[in-house]
Amino acid sequence: MTKSELIKKVSSKLPYLAKKDVQTIVNTIFQSMSNTLSRGEGIEIRGFGSFRVKVRRAKNGRNPKTGETVRVPRKKIPFFKVGKELRERVNR
Repeated sequence: MTKSELIKKVSSKLPYLAKKDVQTIVNTIFQSMSNTLSRGEGIEIRGFGSFRVKVRRAKNGRNPKTGETVRVPRKKIPFFKVGKELRERVNR
């Protein structure tokens, strides 16, 4: 599902809201989540899952073309852990 499909789905369930308002709501939610993760904080949505930032340590890698060793710097990545209810629903 894409963001535009999500907006259409929410708009169809809430016909009293203008599509533009639904778009603003969806964008605000995603922006808030992005801002929270960029500050290094976690997000927990009960019954769905949790988002957090993991730190990958610096390491040595290899350039596949030349075989030369290159230094891969430490980096932060967003990580999603599925909640129990969602996992069970998907596995039904």
